[in-house]
Amino acid sequence: MSGFEHYGAETRQLEIEIERKGIILEIDWQDAVRVRELARRALDFKPGDVAHECDDPEHRTLCELFGLAQLMLTVMAESAAEGIHTHGGPTWKAFARALWAEHAARRSA
Repeated sequence: MSGFEHYGAETRQLEIEIERKGIILEIDWQDAVRVRELARRALDFKPGDVAHECDDPEHRTLCELFGLAQLMLTVMAESAAEGIHTHGGPTWKAFARALWAEHAARRSA
């Protein structure tokens, strides 16, 4: 059984947290180039490799955003496995689009 049985609620909560991090980091979710770069960094992120960087408030917020990206991908993958198409609002869609595009680019490379 999945840890994300209530995909709609999980999606809304994750998107709220992603939006909060975006405000702190001054992210324009309509800037496809910047969002794609964030997606690239999120997929490369390994908490153990940069733990010291997470001491800085801005880096900590970025680390938290990257963790949320992993949860976001998990929610989408688990819901898809159950035949449910999970999506959120504009921020979710912009970030998800960038994450999937980056993921696909890596698979085809």
